[in-house]
Amino acid sequence: MSAETYYQATSRPLPKFAKLEGSVEVDVCVVGGGFTGVSAALHLAERGYSVALLEAEQIGYGASGRNGGQIVNGYAADMSRIRHVAGLDAALQLWNMGREALADIEARIAQHDIECDFRRGYFFAALNQRQLNDLARMQRDWADTYGYAETRLIRKDLVSTLVGTDKYVGGLADPGSGHMHPLKYLVGLAEAAQSAGVRFFEGSRVSRVEGGNRPRVMTEDGEVHARFLALCGNAYLGRLIPRLHKRLAPVISCVGATERLPRDLLLSALPQDVAVSDCNTALNYYRRTPDDRILFGAGARYTPGNPGELETFLRDKMVALFPQLHDARMETAWCGQIGVTVNRIPDFGRLQENVFYAQGFAGHGVALTGLAGKLMAEAISGQPDRFNVFAGIRHRAFPGGPLRTGALVLTMEWLKLRDRLG
Repeated sequence: MSAETYYQATSRPLPKFAKLEGSVEVDVCVVGGGFTGVSAALHLAERGYSVALLEAEQIGYGASGRNGGQIVNGYAADMSRIRHVAGLDAALQLWNMGREALADIEARIAQHDIECDFRRGYFFAALNQRQLNDLARMQRDWADTYGYAETRLIRKDLVSTLVGTDKYVGGLADPGSGHMHPLKYLVGLAEAAQSAGVRFFEGSRVSRVEGGNRPRVMTEDGEVHARFLALCGNAYLGRLIPRLHKRLAPVISCVGATERLPRDLLLSALPQDVAVSDCNTALNYYRRTPDDRILFGAGARYTPGNPGELETFLRDKMVALFPQLHDARMETAWCGQIGVTVNRIPDFGRLQENVFYAQGFAGHGVALTGLAGKLMAEAISGQPDRFNVFAGIRHRAFPGGPLRTGALVLTMEWLKLRDRLG
């Protein structure tokens, strides 16, 4: 592969969009060309708003074009935790909106005829009895409190029907979750948004934002004046908005794609076409591709930079689970940033009446980001009730001030030790 990621090598590219130059006047300025931003732009354009979308690099450059392609029910925070934080009524609404997020993906695929290798099927894998007990409690809670009874607890002797490794003591199968090629999906959404009238600008990193009745968004060579502003950059916003930066920790995770594998070898590792993740804090996650590769993701780092030689790092993780793949070559590998909040619940809100943001999807963003864009469009259109369910959840800044990164690293190491101890 000559492309940086497997997704870039196997997706139809979008046309290159011009850099923002001069002054542009629109109803809504969207910052960020990933799932959240493109979803918000598309929903707004469909409602008749004029929209300019600014992307610092290229559409899909960030997490939306780098993730594991896993579409997962629920949130990174357990629903019982969300219920404790937000109350039962809000938790029920959040669960239903999470389910809606998955349904929206299928609806958009059908509406815009997007070929993105969408598949249903998921397996949460337990590495020890504590994790399996947690999955059993989650299964009961999903069924009893939220009416979702589709999952199936898998005993250790049946794990091999889903995953060809002896490392798991059991797990939870969820036919309602699934996986897809995220960049193909994003390209399809962006094409739909462009057809709806959205103006895209690439290579247009935002350097400054001014609020007011008509927010002003500035780049190196231009500026956008708008009635509304939607900040959709998640971890890739960096320090642009200090208030949001303090409430979000960027976490580095890495993904690799193997070479094409002989069919019998591929099926020895993944006999079913399901996406898999374990239950560790720094989890492994993986799935098959339609062209007989394994996409394998791992790592959770709060410090910048990559964990040594990526292909070797990921291959070692994979072979530890699947010794039968010891001769398989990791053909390409890449990293990206995940945005995590203190409570692992997405952080939606307003910086002022006409400036909206959504961030902190904590690894569940393939589905929830599309929902975030949809809810921002609803709120901008004068229907804020569903957006306000998220916005009503209190989020704290990460502790530590200038020592924040060190504190996060220590916390992560403690959680990793707890996972190893079971």
